[in-house]
Amino acid sequence: MDLQHWLGRANRAVQDWADTFGPYQPHPSLHVDDRRFAAAFEEFSGRLTDNYPFFHPSYAGQMLKPPHPAAVVGHLTAMLINPNNHALDGGPATAAMEREAVARLAAMFGYDTLPHSPSGAGGTPSRSDYAPLGHLTTSGTIANLEALFVARELHPGRGIAHSADAHYTHGRMCHVLGVPSHPVRTDARGRIDLDALEDVLRTGDVGTVVLTTGTTGLGAVDPVHEVLPIAERYGVRIHVDAAYGGFFTLLAGTEGVAPEPWRAIPRCDSVVVDPHKHGLQPYGCGAVLFRDPEVGRFYLHDSPYTYFTSAELHLGEISLECSRAGASAAALWLTFQLLPPTRDGLGAVLAAGRRAALRWAELIDASEVLELYQRPELDIVTYFPVLEPPALTAIDAASARILADGMAAPDPVFLSTFRAGREAFAARHPKVAQDADGARVLRSVLMKPESEHHVDRLHGSVEELARAL
Repeated sequence: MDLQHWLGRANRAVQDWADTFGPYQPHPSLHVDDRRFAAAFEEFSGRLTDNYPFFHPSYAGQMLKPPHPAAVVGHLTAMLINPNNHALDGGPATAAMEREAVARLAAMFGYDTLPHSPSGAGGTPSRSDYAPLGHLTTSGTIANLEALFVARELHPGRGIAHSADAHYTHGRMCHVLGVPSHPVRTDARGRIDLDALEDVLRTGDVGTVVLTTGTTGLGAVDPVHEVLPIAERYGVRIHVDAAYGGFFTLLAGTEGVAPEPWRAIPRCDSVVVDPHKHGLQPYGCGAVLFRDPEVGRFYLHDSPYTYFTSAELHLGEISLECSRAGASAAALWLTFQLLPPTRDGLGAVLAAGRRAALRWAELIDASEVLELYQRPELDIVTYFPVLEPPALTAIDAASARILADGMAAPDPVFLSTFRAGREAFAARHPKVAQDADGARVLRSVLMKPESEHHVDRLHGSVEELARAL
């Protein structure tokens, strides 16, 4: 699609709408002449060049890529109006778009998305008429905060258990909420260890278990289906942090993605996903869903000036955040019209990155100078240079050298590193000398579908850097 054309159409569409309200005189205090703006824009655009090429398949470092052009058009068009999705008064159109987009996310995870029979005043749906309950947030961090907030309210005085490899946001938000955090060791695949989890649950100190379907370090997927019966036995809730990997539920049972963890998510109490990762959205766009709509009672509040135009459920009544950009909902809604969260829609985009990861794993298996740290479960590949003798200190130094040399090469390649602890390394590679507390390994995130056609070149570049050592 021609982004420049559609941005022009967007500006005209909003102006045509604005013209229906009659003329008015813009205030002179807002006027900026083109010459002044040109000078400021030149400096601005120049400073933006101090970025890595997130758009290019040679960038295989962190979880960064540009949004889809449809998301850009949707976001910028709505931004010209600047709706606030906290209340229907601030953004009726984008609030409706948010509900529709969230319903599609809920359906993607297998949650029931249809309202029950209206039971609110005047026949309009009440809070409990929506199953499940959910909304967009500004990030996965805030989405997880909301899930942990509800966990605290449902089990006051009881803590939160999560794997030691879960995102640091869980420990941080437990501190914010004043809730005890219980990190649980991981197994040799980076997943929560079931025996260690049961030891923690046996104490009775835990009310909710956080499971991660796609850790941000390794892309490891916790065995949701195996934890569910344990959680039921001890009477604890399950929250699924699918901020990174959530959209891979579209590939469950295909492309080598094990189906069982994903198909167990509908039985969990809440789930978080970040459309600004695999959902092709600009930052920030997260989402939280609760299976039981009755948890909306924990959000109850009143405002004397926002709720006056409608008796319907306001998004601000079911979120901790107040002001939220309606433009984020518009961008996601428009993207879903073209690339819906289905196996043939967004699933095809994720499948390309998954195939790239599997291809690179094959190439590393056949390499004499690189070795897999862990076989990829999603689209994150971790590996390290083969050295003689193999030792943690040498691997750490060599990984750092390849990272730096790759960015400085004439044909640069952009990677990242992941620090693996001594015990985690020993579980996967017992022949490596444990002469340090841990070591950095190389890490590549192949979340751009273009990686599928670039992975052989990436591998060749990294192999050349490893041989140069």
